[in-house]
Parts: sequence; structure tokens; C-alpha cells
Amino acid sequence: MTTNRREDATQSHQFISRRLGAGVLAAATTLTGLGLLLPQTASAAACTGDVSAIGAVQGSGATAAITGSVTVRGVVVSDNEGASPTLQGFFLQDGGDKDKATSDGIFVYAPGGDRVKVGDQVQVTGTAAEYQGQTQITLSTLDTCATGKKVTPTTVKLPLASADALERYEGMLVRLPQKLTVTEHYLLGRFGQVTVSSGGRLMQPTNVYPAADPRRAKLQAANDLNQLLIDDATNNQNPDPIVFGRDEKPLSATNTLRTGDTVTNATGVLTYTWGGNAASPNAWRLRPIGALNGKVDFKATNPRPKTSKVSGDLTVASSNVLNYFNTFTGCTYGVGGAATDCRGAENATELERQTAKEVAALKSLDADVVGLMEIENDGYGADSAIAQLTGALNAATKPGTYAYIDADAATGVTNVAGDDAIKVGLLYKPAAVAPVKTLVENDDLFERHPLAVTFQQKKGGGKVSVVVNHLKSKGCDGATGADLDQNDGQSCWNAHRVEQATTLAGWIDSTLVPAAGDKDVLVIGDLNSYAKEDPIQVLKTKGFTDMIDQKIGSKKSYSYVFDGQSGYLDQALASASLKSQVKDVEDVHINADEPSVLDYNTNFKTAAQIASLYAPDRFRTSDHDPVLIGLNLKK
Repeated sequence: MTTNRREDATQSHQFISRRLGAGVLAAATTLTGLGLLLPQTASAAACTGDVSAIGAVQGSGATAAITGSVTVRGVVVSDNEGASPTLQGFFLQDGGDKDKATSDGIFVYAPGGDRVKVGDQVQVTGTAAEYQGQTQITLSTLDTCATGKKVTPTTVKLPLASADALERYEGMLVRLPQKLTVTEHYLLGRFGQVTVSSGGRLMQPTNVYPAADPRRAKLQAANDLNQLLIDDATNNQNPDPIVFGRDEKPLSATNTLRTGDTVTNATGVLTYTWGGNAASPNAWRLRPIGALNGKVDFKATNPRPKTSKVSGDLTVASSNVLNYFNTFTGCTYGVGGAATDCRGAENATELERQTAKEVAALKSLDADVVGLMEIENDGYGADSAIAQLTGALNAATKPGTYAYIDADAATGVTNVAGDDAIKVGLLYKPAAVAPVKTLVENDDLFERHPLAVTFQQKKGGGKVSVVVNHLKSKGCDGATGADLDQNDGQSCWNAHRVEQATTLAGWIDSTLVPAAGDKDVLVIGDLNSYAKEDPIQVLKTKGFTDMIDQKIGSKKSYSYVFDGQSGYLDQALASASLKSQVKDVEDVHINADEPSVLDYNTNFKTAAQIASLYAPDRFRTSDHDPVLIGLNLKK
């Protein structure tokens, strides 16, 4: 998808103004004994009198059953006191009211203090209310009754039976005994949070089933009930350290946390809170840090790939380079076009870091032909982004290893790549192939004009036309009518992408194949469409075969992670004549599984993090994984 995806600069660490939510007064269930020790540090009267059961205050509904003044007694199961950005309070759990529909835990809002520690048995008097979907008591008085108490965590499992299934555990100490899989961590660097699921990573439903298939909606509903956030102890933004790396160690460039990694027996307090900014709204969060015997230990179940290699005597790669710009000010929509914001690196330091990572990634692919997406649309001169990237790649290999296609020169059309800020491009190894025909589908239906180059293999003389594409993104800005989100899993602009796919197939058949004198065509690129979405189905009806689905299977293949779900937007589609010549396909998982905070950016990071979170390696060069295709061409 085309996006800058920079972190929000908002640095506020404060909750919005507190509001006392409306509640329905109910008769309080009293507890004269909860099986807890008699007080040790307070008067007997303070810790032996009648109190309300926490479950009676919580009630069985979504909001507090009792509001106003209440007194409760229980054990501190998580200490989150301190100044903002802590939660500014603690979680209290009693022995239960024997009602499975009510929670036995509650948050006590006690700003500015340091009154308790986990295991303390305390009696609290304060004002009960609902705040942002979570029941809480604003502290008035507190008495410590005993210390060193134990509470057995309540077992909770994914998937949930219903969307409100966790309400009965709000504020309680819980344990998830299952092996849970990291299914997203996009906001790990921003808010210190990780999304986990049971049964492995969650797949994008439209990667598995067509939009109209009832199984697509069923899978989406199941995915929605199979996610939980594991969060750190605070609501600050851009935390340092980022505590959730592997093996209970902080995140770093060498100690990553990948989607596909796992955690077992995660234990903490269950909260319904936000992450500190609207970008991370109120949600169910397991918070192990600060909790009584809290624990979360992520294991490296999904190791980083060591090599990337496919069988075949000619290799083609598709690589989204996520806004590779070498211009920091004065960017335009194409050469001489209207002004637009620059993307990618913001200064020379960031560009150096970005280039080092991008070169490491491209060098590791070692492909004979490389299709690029999201490179700056600033022409093909010596100072252009594509020229700079090619030069850096050759410097890391040897001079002349790669060359790039100058589409303007090859077609005789100025600014043929289109009038978007970014374009597609092609690199190739002159020692392996020679470009014999270059065409561009310059219909302005395409924001980024498709680039097609017919290559002839130096060894054997086989030909193949490689068509690089970057179809309209799924973002909804400007969408109207049929291009609005139809709530079928395909997001916005699907109708436009269908039209682009239809036009592309027609152009290949009517123009490219006759010009090339060869029917072997490989369509690659970021089509912004998952495997079973309409644009891909259009290309399949036009005779193209989804080679990723053929070789790996759409139920497990992915190149992109979004909203906790994995799928592939980056395609490799072969014409009917080429299908049998495709020997191997691989999604090279160097990007999508890696936390975004491990990229080249320096903003929103401390000086220590600028060093510790960065390595000039091939990991997290983009938000998309490259695709590597191995061919054995017939002459």
C-alpha cells in the first residue's frame, strides 16, 4: 500500500478529562469474610466490617452496576501507581461473589501516590464510576489489612465466545495458558503493544476466499474474536526501552520480535484502556508488567530467514522499497509536476541508513531482474532516486552488476511514469539478460503507469516480458460511489483497481505481446489486492495464473501484515505460456514480520534507540516482503 506511515508526533502522555459515567444504583452485596487474612497494619474495624463485593460494583453488564460511594476489600493484583504516563492507580481483586457473570477485579484510580504493592490486602473507599468503558473507583481512603497475599490467576482462552466475553474478567489477574502467536506489532514502537492470537497467525479473509464467499465473512468474524493486546505498563508514546523483545529482553535490532513468534502462559491483569493516543483506542489489554507474578516470554518461533534462493536459471524479484526518495524538499508529482510533500528519508542521515538497508535487501535477493515499487518519480538522470539506488547497489557488489531501465529514453516519452509522487522501476543484470523492448501503459487510469520490459536471456536466448505494477491503494481518501468501502473485505477503490486490472490485461494482449513477439508474460508488483480479491480474479479470467497460490498456497502465503491479519498484496502472475516455466516462488519474509520501529527512521527515538534499533541489514527495509520467482525459460 502507498503510505508514508510515519509515527504521529503527538507526545501527550495525559488521559483526556475524566468523566463520571452514569450507572444504575443497585443493592450492594456485602461480604463479611472473603477468606482473606485479618489486617496486620490497620485497625480491625477498618478491615473486618461489611464491604461491597467487587462483583456487585462491576455488575454483569458493560457498565458499573453501582456508582457513587463504595467500600471494597481485596488483594492488589497489579500496581500501576505513579505519575502519568502510568495508569495512576492499582487493580484490586476480592475472593468473588459466586457470580460467574461479574468480574472480581476493579481499577482503583489513585493519582500521585505510592500507597500499595502487589500482594497487599487493602480496604478502599471511594467513588465508583465508569470511565472510557472500564469500571473504576476513585480513591478516597485506603487501609492496608495484610501483605504478601497470593491470588490464583483466572484462566482465559482465545478465541473468545463473544465480543463481550472478557467483560467478566475486567480488572482481574488472568492467565492465558495457550501458545499464542504474535499476529501484529505495528504499534510496538509507538505504544509498547503486541497483538496475539491462538492457532497461529491470522490470515486476511480475502487472501483465502473471494469477497462474496460466505466463508470470507465467517473467517473475518472468527479473526475478530481471536485477538488480544499484550501491553506494557504505561500509556506513554515512543517508550524507551521497548520491553517486548524475545526472551524477556528489550527490543533491539539484534533481538527482534517477529510476527509468528509465540508466547505461552502469559499472565497479567486484564484492562480495558487506551494506549495513550487515539491511534491506539480503548481495547482489551493484558498487562503483565506490574502484575502479581506477571509474565510474558516471547519465543523465537519464527526465525529470521538466513538465505533467499529459488530454483531456476533466471530469477525475477518484486520489491516495494517504501518511499525511496533522495529529495528532502521541493518534491513534485513527477518531473515538473505540482508540488507535493516529500516522503521517506527526511535528511541525509536517514537516507544513508535507508540506502544501506535497501542495498542489503536487494543484494541478498541476487535477482537477475528486479521490479521496484514506491521509488521517487523524479526522472532517470544521474541524480534521480533510481540512479542513486542502482549506484549504491553496484558499489556493494561490483561496478556494472546492475543497470536500470530509463523508461523515458526507451519510449521517447517524457515523464512516461505518470504524475504520481512515486513510480515503478526495473533493475536488471546486464550479464544475465538484455532488454529488447520497453513499453509503458501510460493511460492516466493508472496513478503509477505499468512498466513492461521484454528481456532476452543471455544464456539460452529465452524471452520473458516482465510487467511491473502498483495499483491504486486501499486508502479511502477521495473515494466515492462504487469506490467506497463496500464492507466486503476489499476496502476502498476496489472498483477502480478492477478497472485497472481489466485495462492492464487488455493492453498486454493487444499491445505488449505483439510488440514482444512472445506470449511469455510475468505480471509482478504491489497490486494492492489480496489473492482472492476481484482484481486478481479478473487477471485470472484473462489467462493469468497466481503462481504464489500455485506454489505455496494462499491459505499460508503472505507479504504484508495489516490490522492483525496476513496476506499477500505482492503478486506473481504468469501468462498461460509461461506458467510451466515458473519453477519456484518465495515470499522473502524480511520485512512484514519485523517491527516497523526497526527501520531507518531516527525521529521519535531516543539517541540510544537511534543506535540500538538500527542495523544496516536487510530486515525491515519496507512494510512489504519481496517476492522471488525462479524461471527456466524455453528458447
